Amino acid sequence: MKFLSKNAIKLLLGLLTAITIFHICILLKIIPYDIAWGGRLQNDQEMYVFESISILVNLFLIWILLMRGNLVKFKFSNRIVNIILWIFFVIFILNTIGNVFAKTNFEKFFALVTGLFAFLLFRILKKT
Repeated sequence: MKFLSKNAIKLLLGLLTAITIFHICILLKIIPYDIAWGGRLQNDQEMYVFESISILVNLFLIWILLMRGNLVKFKFSNRIVNIILWIFFVIFILNTIGNVFAKTNFEKFFALVTGLFAFLLFRILKKT
């Protein structure tokens, strides 16, 4: 059982790293920002704010997952880590619903990604 949880953590870490790189590419204007955030960003200033927040949130989740997988020395208590992961689980469920109603097909595709994130978080949390 623990094997499945460890694999879910590793897969989620890889996916989050890829998503973080994607958001960095938007921030650097390598990828146009009109395909992200449901096509609702109006200008560069909004993009910088939203992408910066997104990158920070993704890095925070990566850090929490590293704690959950015992891959870092500094750790919050297991209870705190699990509470944070449950919060992210709910956020990903809500984000999946939001992505289904996005303006762009590209963003709608991310409903699959956020749904997978929610599923993997559930697998990780179910093993507690």
